[in-house]
Amino acid sequence: MKIMVTAEEAVEKGVWPQVQTLFGRDAGEEFWPREEFILTEEQALELKLISKP
Repeated sequence: MKIMVTAEEAVEKGVWPQVQTLFGRDAGEEFWPREEFILTEEQALELKLISKP
């Protein structure tokens, strides 16, 4: 399963620094709030964006 998260959602959920690292983005790099990132289920679980049933 693939999980999509926008930059704005990642910031709101407090995982933006981890998403930046996963996608090789620099801390000072400009981004669009609606920019989407596709995570694997494993990545989303690690970031606690989803939980296992």
